[in-house]
Parts: sequence; C-alpha cells; structure tokens
Amino acid sequence: MKIGLQISRFTWPGGDAQIGAHLAEIARTADDCGFDSLWVMDHFWQIPNIGPASEPMLEAYSALSYMAALTKRARLGTLVTGVVYRHPGILAKTVTTLDVLSGGRAYLGIGAAWNQAESRGLGIPFPATRERFERLEEALQIMRLMWSDNPAPYIGKHYQLEETLNRPQALTRPHPPILIGGGGEKKTLRLVARYADACNLFAMGTEAVQRKLDILKQHCQDVQRPYEEIEKTVLAFANLAPGAMTPAQVIETCRSYAQIGIQHMIFGLPNVVEITPIEVFGKEIIPAVAGL
Repeated sequence: MKIGLQISRFTWPGGDAQIGAHLAEIARTADDCGFDSLWVMDHFWQIPNIGPASEPMLEAYSALSYMAALTKRARLGTLVTGVVYRHPGILAKTVTTLDVLSGGRAYLGIGAAWNQAESRGLGIPFPATRERFERLEEALQIMRLMWSDNPAPYIGKHYQLEETLNRPQALTRPHPPILIGGGGEKKTLRLVARYADACNLFAMGTEAVQRKLDILKQHCQDVQRPYEEIEKTVLAFANLAPGAMTPAQVIETCRSYAQIGIQHMIFGLPNVVEITPIEVFGKEIIPAVAGL
C-alpha cells in the first residue's frame, strides 16, 4: 500500500511570514520519510469543515511547484481541482509544467467543484450541477487530447479549442495520472470508469467504500474497462497525538482498507507542522503497510 500526505491547513506558528519555511520542512521530511505522494486542496479560501474562510490558503499549483523543487521522489497533486477554477487548456499546461519540472511526478486531481461561496466570492462562474459535470467530462477529453501527439481542435458544448498544442509534453507516459475525486454513483464514478487512472473516496468506513467500489466496478464493466487499471485511493485523517490515535491504529486502518482493494491511503495530519507525526509515519507506519 502507498501512503500519501495531504496538507490542508496553513495556520502555523509564526504567521504568514513562516508559511514557506514550515511547508518546506514538511515537504522535505515527508519525502525523506517515504511518503509516496504529497497533496494540497485546490481552494482559494479555507473550507468550512477545516476552519474559517479567512484562514491562510495557498494557491495550489504554486504550492506544488514550490514543493517539487524541494523533493525528489514523492508524486504531487491536488485533491482536487474544481473544473470551474481553470480553463481546461490552461489546466493541462499547468499540470504538464509541474510534471516536467518535477521530473515526471505530477498527478492531475480533478472534480466537478462544490464550493459555491468561494467561487461567487471571487467571481468564478459556478453553473448548476448538471453543467459542471458536462464541463468536467469535456475537460477530461481535452486533457487526453492535450497529452497526445495530435494537436487537433476540440469543439465541445462548453469549450472550444482551435489547436490543442502542448509543448513541452509531460514526462510521465502516457500522461500524468488523472485522478477524479468524489463518490457520486451515477456521474462521478461513471466518469472514473471512462476517463480516470485513479479515484479518490473519503474514508467513510470500509462498508461504504466497498459499496462505491462495487458501483465503480459495474461502471467499468459497462464501458468494457478493466477495473484493475484504476488506482483506488482514500482520503483519511490521522491525529498522532497523546490521547488520540496510535501508530498501531493507523496501521490497522490501512489494513482494513487494503482488504477491500484500496491501494493508496492519503492522510491529513492535523498537527503536521510539528513534524514528529511525519517521522512516525516514516519509521513505523509506512514500512508496516508497504506489503499490504
């Protein structure tokens, strides 16, 4: 099993002036400790279940590029970019640049978007759910075209590109893995089956995740796609602090999800800035779950 780290909060000691230094230490330590991937949310404001909107929030791809220069092996991505935030052609170019500059370590994490308050606050168009999913499917088609050797035009309902030229091309072949976030059973998981290399689900319990995977498997059968081609990832949280979770409990959590086919556990650590939780993962948890 692979282990990833999601960094979702930047309210750290020293205030805004120390965000860069703390993020650098977190990224370097996680890379050295054997984390397979590093992730940030693609939001411009903090989200409600983590903190108030006024908390510090970094722009995702700038933060990932910064971490790319500080690391050597961990893959880098967003959990996840809302399709309305960036034009698909520009997003493809952005992720390609991250892939090239990191030596082939980028993921494209993408979804249909949900944060209406943030979007409206910053003047980002936020259409109805149906249109956002239409845009998501068109964006996925554009990504595949941009990462091909055929810079053909793309004419869709919502996006029109006269020439999908993308140079330099991504180093990852055939392209950076496309990860779709979300567990919507009729739309999101159908798009995973048709277009994605990976899915990301919330760690809502093994029974609920198993149900989502069973539905994904059915969608794969419907489009004649091998289910095994899709990397199954889960986002969870681990508070390695006195009186909270122990390393043994985290290992058992990983084992339970591995038993239903999860291959990549991505953890948010609420006390990540203390660095010790990262080191505990590196010394105790990552080696223990590597064979799952």
